[in-house]
Amino acid sequence: MEYTKLGSTGLDVSRICLGCMSYGRPDAGGWPWSLDADDAKPFFSSALESGINFFDTADVYSAGTSEEITGRWLNEMADRDEIVVATKVYNRMRKGPNGAGLSRKAILSGIDASLRRLGMDYVDLYQIHRFDHDTPLEETLEALHDVVKAGKVRYIGASSMWAWQFSKALHLQDANGWTRFVTMQDHYNLLYREEEREMLPLCADEGIGAIPWSPLARGKLTRDWDESTARSETDEFGKKLYLDSDRHIVEKVAEIAEKRNVSRAQVALAWVMANPVVDAPIVGATKLHHLSDAVAAVELELDEREIAELSETYAPRGIAGHQ
Repeated sequence: MEYTKLGSTGLDVSRICLGCMSYGRPDAGGWPWSLDADDAKPFFSSALESGINFFDTADVYSAGTSEEITGRWLNEMADRDEIVVATKVYNRMRKGPNGAGLSRKAILSGIDASLRRLGMDYVDLYQIHRFDHDTPLEETLEALHDVVKAGKVRYIGASSMWAWQFSKALHLQDANGWTRFVTMQDHYNLLYREEEREMLPLCADEGIGAIPWSPLARGKLTRDWDESTARSETDEFGKKLYLDSDRHIVEKVAEIAEKRNVSRAQVALAWVMANPVVDAPIVGATKLHHLSDAVAAVELELDEREIAELSETYAPRGIAGHQ
C-alpha cells in the first residue's frame, strides 16, 4: 500500500479509503444491499491486512448502524492511533425541526451521537455531508471549529457543493481564525468529470485533498452497461447520476482492462488516482475481490495514451450529486 499526506496536513492516509456505507443493518436506513456486522467483518480485516488505514462512514448510513459496525470492528482489530476514521453530519437522523442540517445544535449533538455509535473518543475527519442553505455559514463553520478545539475532531472536511460555496467557506475560516477544511469529498469518476471545471482546480490551489465518492460510478465502470446488481436495482439516487450515452466509456475501460490483463475496476480507479489532486478515492466493497481490485489499482500506472483514450470522448453534462 502507498500512503500520502491528506491535503496539506501532516496526516498520512492510504491511497485507498474503504467506504463503509456498504456495512449496516439491511433493514435500516434504506440500503437493503448493505452487509450486517458478521458479514462486514472480513472486509475490515482484509483492508487492515492490505495496509488500508483510512475508513469513511456517515451518521445517516443505515440509520447509524454503519458507524456502529465500523467502530465495532476497528476497535477490535486496529490500533486507534494508526487508523484514520472519517464520518459526516447533515442528513436527517430523527424527526423534528432540529433532526438534520448544520446548525450549531445539530453539529454539537451530531458529533456526540457519532462518537457513541463508533465507540471512540474522537473522529479524525469530520465532514459536512452537503451544504446547508438554511443555516448561516458562519454558524456552521464556528461550530466545526469548536468541536475541533474540544478534542472531539482532528480535522474537518466538506462534501459535494458548488465551488463558490466552498471558496466562501475557506475565506470565512481564514478571516476568522477558524479551523480550515482540509478535504473535499466530491463526485468524480470517468462518467462524471464536471468537478474538473472549478472544484478540483480550487482544491489544488488551496491545498485541499480530494477524496472522491463513487469513483467507480456505482459499479457501472466495472461491468457491462446493461448488467445489473442488487444494489443498482434498488439505488434510486444512483439511477439519476449517469447517462445511457456513457456506455462507450465503459466499453473503453473494458478494452484497456483486457489488454492489460487486469480488472475494469483497477483501470477506472487508476484513472482517478492519476489526477494529482486526488489523495484517496473512497471505494465500497461488498465482495472481497472489490477490495483486492482497489488495492491492486494503487500500483497500476496508465500511460498517456490510455488516459487520453479513456478521457477523450467524455461529454459535459449537468451537475449531479450536490443534493
